[in-house]
This record gives sequence, structure tokens and C-alpha cells, in this order.
Amino acid sequence: MKVIAFGASTSSTSINKALATYAANLIDGADVQVLDINNYNVPMFSEDLEKEIGQAEGAQGFLRDLAQADAFVISFAEHNGHYPAAYKNLFDWASRIDREMFKNKPAVYLATSPGPGGAQSVLAAAKGSAPFFGGNVKASVSVPSFYYNFDLASGQVTNEAIATEIQQAVATLA
Repeated sequence: MKVIAFGASTSSTSINKALATYAANLIDGADVQVLDINNYNVPMFSEDLEKEIGQAEGAQGFLRDLAQADAFVISFAEHNGHYPAAYKNLFDWASRIDREMFKNKPAVYLATSPGPGGAQSVLAAAKGSAPFFGGNVKASVSVPSFYYNFDLASGQVTNEAIATEIQQAVATLA
């Protein structure tokens, strides 16, 4: 099974990318490809610009990479309760090209933040809108207080209950 994983963040030290990578690598026998959304350059979306340039190449590349997946593990960063602007912009371009961009392939949605909220607001938004974009969310997990519950040096969740919850979530992809 080919699993595409990414953190919906442009940070070079993204805790969401670390979490998505960790979770995807728990899937036995999976061929995991971790995407970096920084690799998909797109201008700020507007209908006027779309009329002028057509489909942004970065969005086309993102969709080509998503098409290779059998399943997804996506961890959403939260900026002021919502998607980060860069991810939302890429998502807007890609969904204009193919509204069913996730092709009903099974997915696990994650979210984390340094604080106790665990990015629950953006996770709820992502889960709620998923069906409109071909998203097939099998499970979701919010991880609060990332630095307290995850060891970046080892790339492992340190909280046993959270580790079990993530393991059970990714098991739904098999």
C-alpha cells in the first residue's frame, strides 16, 4: 500500500509533518511518501488569476502526487483556529482543478499544536469538509501539547494513550 503523508504546514520544523510521518510509518508494509507542501508553489488564488494563467503548475503537481496514494495520513496545523494560509491556498487551487481531489481513498486526519487544544478547531473543519472533496476519513486524532507528548529526537509519541490511539487510527487504513 502506498501512503502519502504530509503536514499541512510550511514550517521547516513542522510538528504536524513530524506527527504525520510518525503515524504513516506505523502502517505495516506501507510504502510511505512524505510530501512537503513547500514544493508546490502557487500564487495567491483568485478567479481573475485563474482566468489569466489557467491551472497553477504547483497544484497540478500536488494532484499528481496525491493520485499515487492508496491512502493518506494528513496532519493539520492550526493558525487562529483555521488552516494555515499556504495550505488553504494550495488546497483552493487543487480543488478547482479536481473537486474530488482525494478520490475517496481512505485517510487518517491528525492535528497537533504546542498547546492543550491540539488544533481541534482545524481538525473539525477538515473532517467536516472532507466529503465535499472526495475525502474518506476513517479516523482522526488530535494530539494536545505536542512537545510534552512527542519526542522530536526519536520521532516518537511518548504518551502511551495517544500512541495507542494513533496506532488504532492508522490500523483503519489496512
